[in-house]
Amino acid sequence: MIVLGIILLVVGFLTSLNFLWTIGIILLVIGLILWILGAVGHAVGGRRHYW
Repeated sequence: MIVLGIILLVVGFLTSLNFLWTIGIILLVIGLILWILGAVGHAVGGRRHYW
């Protein structure tokens, strides 16, 4: 999810499409939150680890 967010940010920046930029930021933030929750030991989506 983090990688997809970064890809959408880059594509949105290069093509000047604001909706890709916005979706990229949202995916990046959600991916980082899930990664942090999984790293501190909280169960994410029924799993102990989130990759």
